[in-house]
Amino acid sequence: MTNLDRVFQNHKAFIAFVVAGDPTFDATVEQVVALAESGCDLVEIGIPFSDPVADGPEIQAADLRAFDQQITPQRVFELVAAIREQTAVPLVFLTYANIVYQFGYTAFAKRCQELDVAGLIIPDLPLEESGELRPTLDQYDVALIPLIAPTSDDTRIAAIAAQARGFIYVVSSLGVTGTRNHITTDLTTLVTKIRQATTLPVAIGFGIHDPAQAHAMAKFADGVIVGSAVVHLIANNQPATTVLTDYTRQMRAALDAVPVPDGEKG
Repeated sequence: MTNLDRVFQNHKAFIAFVVAGDPTFDATVEQVVALAESGCDLVEIGIPFSDPVADGPEIQAADLRAFDQQITPQRVFELVAAIREQTAVPLVFLTYANIVYQFGYTAFAKRCQELDVAGLIIPDLPLEESGELRPTLDQYDVALIPLIAPTSDDTRIAAIAAQARGFIYVVSSLGVTGTRNHITTDLTTLVTKIRQATTLPVAIGFGIHDPAQAHAMAKFADGVIVGSAVVHLIANNQPATTVLTDYTRQMRAALDAVPVPDGEKG
């Protein structure tokens, strides 16, 4: 069983996102440790990028704060090494294709393996362009975690699912990241179609920000991903460890209130 399998074992998963270096190197380490210790199952670490096409204003601002701290991909790996001195919480990177390309596919994948970074989420890498990178990630046992959007038809869902590893990231709404008070996408139908194509866990992200939304999504998904809301807490509370701990415990309680059918327990 891999780290990503354990994320979804016997309960609904809470996945939180932080930007590496926001607002500082040391603060990010503290944030990840606080999230892990208060019940977060997986932390998604964003590597700052100059053109984050999938990210809304909250995360773009966090990228700029990280750039002010001279956070480079190499520094991100150093940051993960510091995190690993304190916690074994499962980690994945949210990054963009050019970052991995410039670093070197083999060097990037090898460093992920060394630091137990279980997977990559690359929003600007469509299925059709992933063949160049995928074999290298497979060689180093790093999962390429796909995104499936509300616009995906049955054929595309099946094609993406056939190549997927780790879990499926379901995009709840069209557009960029950011909190949403109302998510109108027919996610139940979308998740049903995905489950017909793969046995991998399904986690929903984009827009989820409060316990009520998390509880509702977890009734038909295996976990929820929260990015902009966590980044907002970090931006407005320094140090952010106490508020992140409180928030994670609230989300954890909402998710734990959703029963897991015996057939879904790992």
